[in-house]
Amino acid sequence: MRGRLIAILGPTATGKSAVGLAVAERFGGEIINCDSTAVYRGFDIGTDKVAPADRRGIPHHLID
Repeated sequence: MRGRLIAILGPTATGKSAVGLAVAERFGGEIINCDSTAVYRGFDIGTDKVAPADRRGIPHHLID
């Protein structure tokens, strides 16, 4: 069985994270963060990372 890969792209503050979480919940997926600044641990200000409490138990990759 082949899996799906869904890419969500767009400008800052357009709701990409909310859409990504909803899609991941709907299809049982995981989030792979491709934001170049999100990979830095402790660099939370100015990157608008989804807080661990807001990740809804969905696995996130390439963040922190």
